[in-house]
Amino acid sequence: MRGGGLMGLKDWIEAPAASVVPAARSKLNLLRGAAARLTTPLLPDDYLHLANPLWSARELRGQIVEVRPETTDSATIVIKPGWGFDFNYQPGQYIGIGLHIDGRWHWRSYSLTSPPNWENKRISIAVKAMPEGFLSSHLVSGAVPSGTIVRLATPSGNFALPDPPPEKILFITAGSGITPVMGMLRTMNRRGQLPDVMHIHSAPTESDVMFADELTALHAEHEDFVSHVQLTRRDGKFKLSSLDTVCPDWRERHTWACGPLPLLDELEDVWKAERIEDRLHMERFAVSRIDASADGGTVTFEKSGKTITVDGATTLLEAGEQSGALMPFGCRMGICQTCVVPLVAGHAIDLRSGKQHAEGERIQTCISAAAGDCTLDA
Repeated sequence: MRGGGLMGLKDWIEAPAASVVPAARSKLNLLRGAAARLTTPLLPDDYLHLANPLWSARELRGQIVEVRPETTDSATIVIKPGWGFDFNYQPGQYIGIGLHIDGRWHWRSYSLTSPPNWENKRISIAVKAMPEGFLSSHLVSGAVPSGTIVRLATPSGNFALPDPPPEKILFITAGSGITPVMGMLRTMNRRGQLPDVMHIHSAPTESDVMFADELTALHAEHEDFVSHVQLTRRDGKFKLSSLDTVCPDWRERHTWACGPLPLLDELEDVWKAERIEDRLHMERFAVSRIDASADGGTVTFEKSGKTITVDGATTLLEAGEQSGALMPFGCRMGICQTCVVPLVAGHAIDLRSGKQHAEGERIQTCISAAAGDCTLDA
């Protein structure tokens, strides 16, 4: 077979499997999906992954091919997805990544910073190491070498840029909140669609600005792209009252904002006061929790046969991950409903509203904690 034929076969082998995602790039792809369904659970998947760990029809997998530092405490992780990955995601969406550390799988969600691009066959996320972030610290520190196989969840999320984008855009970000916006900027730039964009980003110091060189280059190359970086240790927190000076037409723009909860809460109040909240799109990286009276307790995961005792600040999703009971998840913020499971026994509490849930109810595990001993159908 000539070189072109070999490359064509390689492309087909690496294309998304019809049994995993609905979109098929070729009718031949249906054959592979049929083979995965008609054979026993041990065939062909358990043999294919011996030849290539990314060839799995059971689950989405990926291989880390590069860990590239962005700042002293953040890094870009480049991943080659395997069978079943759909590259037609929307810029701004996030992806779940599972990493096997110390005998169990740890899952977290990170924004995609790469533009949707089948030809490149790579995706990237940017991770900032957090003091309490076990997985993020491993990824950023270099403890996870290139070649490591990870599990992937399907890209999802409503914080996404439409195609074509609005004629006027305002991005407001802080810290690692820049990551989904970077995916949007790269997508528009790659497609030649970069419109009138104003980007306001806050970071403690110059060395803490993720993608600083790329932002500078975009600012220099596109006269309609303006980057305003607020160094908070030197200049203080960016005040929304200064928007009229920094971006006089901000009321006319569609705004995408991502960052700490206090910033997003303030933005929401200001946009509502101006009666333009329909132009504001926000991504929250954390759950805004009330001081709920959850006592914690012993959580039993009925299907998995796992049990763990946790405090009232630990979500049921986190409890499952700590015990080794793998459960579905998506946004981890109570938005997407992916993590909903039945509460078989006991009580749980919603950490946002304080609402109590009882036996027989379906609960969102990412925002609920144990209120005494409880059992989940998971």
